[in-house]
Amino acid sequence: MVSRAAMVATVLEPAERGRVEAAGQGCFTAVHGDSIDEIARQARRLRVDALFLSVHGCTESDLPRVARFVREFPSVPAVALISRAERGTAERVLRLGASGVQSVVDVTAPGGWQRLRDLLREPSSPVVAAVMAALDRDLAEVPPDCRLFFEILVRQAPELPTAAALAAAVRVVPSSLMSRFFRQGLPSPRAYLVHARLLHAAFLFGDEGLSIVDVAHRLEYSSPQSFGRHLRALLGITAGEFRRRYPFGVALERFRRAFLTPYRDRLLAFHPLGTRPGDHGSTVAGAPAGRGDR
Repeated sequence: MVSRAAMVATVLEPAERGRVEAAGQGCFTAVHGDSIDEIARQARRLRVDALFLSVHGCTESDLPRVARFVREFPSVPAVALISRAERGTAERVLRLGASGVQSVVDVTAPGGWQRLRDLLREPSSPVVAAVMAALDRDLAEVPPDCRLFFEILVRQAPELPTAAALAAAVRVVPSSLMSRFFRQGLPSPRAYLVHARLLHAAFLFGDEGLSIVDVAHRLEYSSPQSFGRHLRALLGITAGEFRRRYPFGVALERFRRAFLTPYRDRLLAFHPLGTRPGDHGSTVAGAPAGRGDR
């Protein structure tokens, strides 16, 4: 499985942009903006993993916009960047902290650039970490390839619109994957996928700055109407009702109770990727069963 490079939105001074891009090679990509408002528009369209703000370029008039960004996009950590020593820096840092910025990196200090990279070392979104932590109880002691399946499912669900795409992601022939779930008496791979996608939708809806249109776009639905029809078919409710009735924690517990907890005993003996002790075969031509590209 190839990990997606982290995407960082920045509001930096021109001299800082090149240095950030150089530091991010192999770790993250940067999308630059000239204002917080411009970055907020970017965050509605793109999956942004962090916001880097220049301490030196942030003015008093920017602070309310910073506070609004932090409030509307709580899943996007804001990082204040100190790139030179100058008077007034400490006061600006305090004002940014009061506006909700929780991390400060001084790249003039030894190890500063490395710390900046470390902040983005694991670009998998907070939703992935939160879901996998919640599923630990149900996935304890399951076979390694069973856990790997759920890790890939949760991580890549936003980019996987169909069960065939999921099968390709785990490198198993679609008919074989479906057959393994059926024989084990589990819901279909498609059922796991569509409801894992709803977990991402619920998480995104936690950001006030994202509209229904934005969430539909992030999950690669063809239109907001398609997203709405999907929700009505699955749950019998509109997208607005889903946002109100299924905050992330509620949606996550529903996923556990519907798709993992009742099948705990079956999962303990489940090999969705066909990987058993002593089995070194392939499920897709030329690819070892259950192994992604790392």
